[in-house]
Amino acid sequence: MSSIRPLIPLLIAAGILLGGNGLQSTLIALRGAQEGFSASSIGLMGTFYFAGFLLGCLAVTRIMKAVGHVRAFAALAAIASAGTLLLILVVDPVMWCAVRFAGGFCFAALFTIIESWLNSGVANKDRARVLAIYRMVDTGSVTSAQFLIPVFGTGGFAIFAIMSMMITLSLVPVSLGDRSNPTPPEDVKLDLARVWRISPLGCFGCVAVGVTNSAFRTLSPVYAEQIGLSVADVVTFVSVGIFGGAIIQYPLGYLSDRWDRRYVLLITTSCALLAALALAFIAGSNPFLNFVIVFTFGCFAMPLYSLSAAHSNDRADKGEFVLINAALMLFYSFGAIGGPFAASTAMQYFGPSALFVFSAIVYAIFIAVILYRMRARSGVPAGHRSRFTALLRTSTVFARLARRNGDSDGPTEHR
Repeated sequence: MSSIRPLIPLLIAAGILLGGNGLQSTLIALRGAQEGFSASSIGLMGTFYFAGFLLGCLAVTRIMKAVGHVRAFAALAAIASAGTLLLILVVDPVMWCAVRFAGGFCFAALFTIIESWLNSGVANKDRARVLAIYRMVDTGSVTSAQFLIPVFGTGGFAIFAIMSMMITLSLVPVSLGDRSNPTPPEDVKLDLARVWRISPLGCFGCVAVGVTNSAFRTLSPVYAEQIGLSVADVVTFVSVGIFGGAIIQYPLGYLSDRWDRRYVLLITTSCALLAALALAFIAGSNPFLNFVIVFTFGCFAMPLYSLSAAHSNDRADKGEFVLINAALMLFYSFGAIGGPFAASTAMQYFGPSALFVFSAIVYAIFIAVILYRMRARSGVPAGHRSRFTALLRTSTVFARLARRNGDSDGPTEHR
């Protein structure tokens, strides 16, 4: 434990940021609906957020090299905090889209800085423990922060001030708790064409998951609000879906390590499709039924990214873990940019249940791709499969933090 103690301030800062970011995503959807913004406008804000997120992932290494971890973190946190206050000072869809773009850039860069810092400070023997703690911080912070909304309400200034305070307070543990300023990481090596050749199914899966998960994260509060749930029920709905995905990843990962991962992907995607259809056509406006079904939906929809990544790593050479997962993060981001606006347009024309009909259609296409790839290519023998790793979609640098002993940051020659 003594070797992990120096990392505690960074984990605290990560928890504050993760909670503030998760809270902002839900609040923008609810407050936007309250202000009369259309579903497509709220979806467009999600698209702008993920576009900024993608740009932040690509640009942050240069910022760290120019000014270091601490100064980069301070500047980006200040911009994100100011943007949060701007949301309430100028209540306008165009301004909110601009703020969400800047917020996506800042949060991607902030998470990259934290994960780069953690990666430089953790010993290989402690890597699994730090990852487990980080994942618990992620799930706990995002879900618990949601419940600040019913406490303070969606109207008025208070909840926006609290979000701004959370982002600003993340500076305290970073500034006072760790005086090191590690060497900035090298730019993440990206070879999207090579990674696609290694595993077309894994890449397509990450794009599909990006489309559906970003749509759910951006628009599930709008869906819940439009079917008549209370504010407390809306945040419960969002939190239950996120929590379901967190607790089921490891059982599914365990099965995928022992079976052909494509079978596990097929079963999991089929279950996510059925849960999406149940939300669209069975759940209605019953809060309890919505909670039960969205928990099931989260259980199968959220782990699809890690399962797709694990399948891709099965096809990779030794030492390509970081290369593969950095590229898959970008494939996810490509899908995430389009998902919220496409789903929100469907909601605007066909009603709130169209969010999950849209997701079901994407899952159906993914199932067709899985079946095609199963016929086109033989499975990976059990002895050659990599170990499943539950991955967060916070930054491209997370792959470095999650890499196993023997994995390197760069590519190796194909066997």
